[in-house]
Amino acid sequence: MSTSEKKNGRILAIAVMFCVYAMIAFVTNLAAPIGTIWGFKFAGNSTLGMMGNMMNFLAYLFMGIPAGNMLVKIGYKKTALWAMGVGFAGLLVQWLSSIVGADTVIGSVGESHVTLNFLIYLLGAFICGFCVCMLNTVCCPMLNLLGGGGKTGNQLLQSGGALNSLAGTLTPLFVGAMIGQLTTKTQMGDVAPLLWVAMGVFAVAFVVVSLTAIPEPSGSTKGPKAKFSHSPWNFRHTVLGVIAIFFYVGIEIGIPGTLNFYLADQSATGAGVIGAASTIAGAIVAIYWLLMLVGRTLSGFISGSVSTRTQITTVAATGIILVVLAILIPKEKGVAVPSIVYDPVENTVSVLETAGVYTGDIEKFIETRDITSLAPYAKTIHNEVQLTPGDILTNLSTTPRVPVSALLLILCGLCTSCMWGGIFNLAVEGLGKYTAQASGIFMMMVVGGGVMPLVQSWIAGEAGYMASYWLIVAMLAYILFYGVAGYKNVNTDIPVAEEEATDPRSL
Repeated sequence: MSTSEKKNGRILAIAVMFCVYAMIAFVTNLAAPIGTIWGFKFAGNSTLGMMGNMMNFLAYLFMGIPAGNMLVKIGYKKTALWAMGVGFAGLLVQWLSSIVGADTVIGSVGESHVTLNFLIYLLGAFICGFCVCMLNTVCCPMLNLLGGGGKTGNQLLQSGGALNSLAGTLTPLFVGAMIGQLTTKTQMGDVAPLLWVAMGVFAVAFVVVSLTAIPEPSGSTKGPKAKFSHSPWNFRHTVLGVIAIFFYVGIEIGIPGTLNFYLADQSATGAGVIGAASTIAGAIVAIYWLLMLVGRTLSGFISGSVSTRTQITTVAATGIILVVLAILIPKEKGVAVPSIVYDPVENTVSVLETAGVYTGDIEKFIETRDITSLAPYAKTIHNEVQLTPGDILTNLSTTPRVPVSALLLILCGLCTSCMWGGIFNLAVEGLGKYTAQASGIFMMMVVGGGVMPLVQSWIAGEAGYMASYWLIVAMLAYILFYGVAGYKNVNTDIPVAEEEATDPRSL
C-alpha cells in the first residue's frame, strides 16, 4: 500500500469516527428534553421526567465492560456495526411508545397514573444506552490512537467532540420546537418525526461503516492474542480517571438537564419564565451545547501546543466559579429573552390554536388586546393549556425573562467541552495494550450521566433547583484535583508493550 493510500485510509477512518461521535450526542440528548413531556404528565415530577435519561446511562453500567471485550474479540468495525443496529432498535421502541399503551394504566405515582407507554419509552431509552456505550467505546480509543496519544491524540478527541457538541446543540432545540407549549395533549407522537430521522441516520451510517476500512489498533482479530498479566485497574491514574469520568458525565448532563426543568417549570419553584417556557428552555439549553461546540473546536486548535492537564485544571476551576455564582444570584435578577428565541405573538397564536379558538377571534384578540373576546373559550383554554385569558394577555404583553443564573450555567458549556477527551487522554496515557479494556471500563462509568443527574433532581425536589447545583460544584472540585495531581502515572513498571499491535498512523 502506497503512502498516499495509507494517509487517505487514515483520514477516512477519522471522518467516520467523527460522524459516529455526532450520532452519540444526537441519541443521548433526546432523553432530557423529551423528559419534559413525561415530567408534565406526572404533575411536574422532574425526577420521573429524568428517568429516560437515567435508563440511557444505566445501560453503560451493564455494557461498558462487554463493549471493551468486544473491541478485543471482534474489533472496532464490527463493534460499531452492532452498535448501530442496536441504536436503530432502541429508537424504534421509543417511537412505539407514541402509539402503544397510552391508555393502559399499570400503576400510579402520587396522583399521577403510570401508563404502559412510559415503560415502553424507558425500555427504548435503555436499549439506546447500549448503542451509545458501544459507539463511545469505539470512538475514544480509536481517535486517541489515530492521533498518536498525548497532545495530538487529545486534539483529535476534541475535534471529534466538536461535532458531538453540534449534534447536542441541535437536538434539544429540535425537541423544544416540536413540543412548544406543554399541554394535556402533548405526547411522544409530537417528537416522532425526530425519531424517524434518527433511525434513518443509523441505517445510512450502518451501510457507510460496513463499506469503510476501519483500522484495528489492537492488532488483527484473527491472529494470536496478546497476553495480559495485569489490568487497567492496576494503574492508579486510570482508576482515578474512571471516577473523574463518572463525575464528569454527571456534570455535563446535570447542568443543562436540571436547567431545562428549572426554566420549563412555571410553578413557584421554577424560574418564573412567562410564555412558552418549554420552548424557551429548549432554546436556552441549546446554547449550552453550542458553547460546548465552541469550546471543543477551540481545544482542537490549541491542544497541539497546550497540555491536556493545563486545559483540565483551567476549565474545572472556572466551572466552579460560574456555578457558585449561579447558585448565589437570586432568580429575580434576570435578562430579557431575545425575540429570535421567543416571539410572544407567535406563541400566543399557537396556544390559542391549540385551545381551539377560531382564527378570527385570535386575530381580534391580538389586535385589540381585549380578553373579553376570549371569554367564551375560558374553560377550554384552561382545560387544554392550564391558562386563563388573563394569563394569555400577560404572556402576549410581556417580554419573558430568564434568570442571570441560567446564563452563567450555560457558560459552563465552555468548561465541560474539553473535559471528556482530556480526562480520557490523561487516564489512558501509558496503558499500551490495556487501552481497549480501559475504554470499556470508562464506558461503564458513563452511568454517572444517569445516576448523578437523578441525584441532583432528587436534591432539586427537596431543596430547590439551584441548591442542587452544589452537587455539581463538588464533582468539579474532584476533576480539579485529578488535573492537579491525580493524573500522574505512578505504575510505569508494568509492561504495556503489545507486539501484535499496529500503529494506526501507519495505516
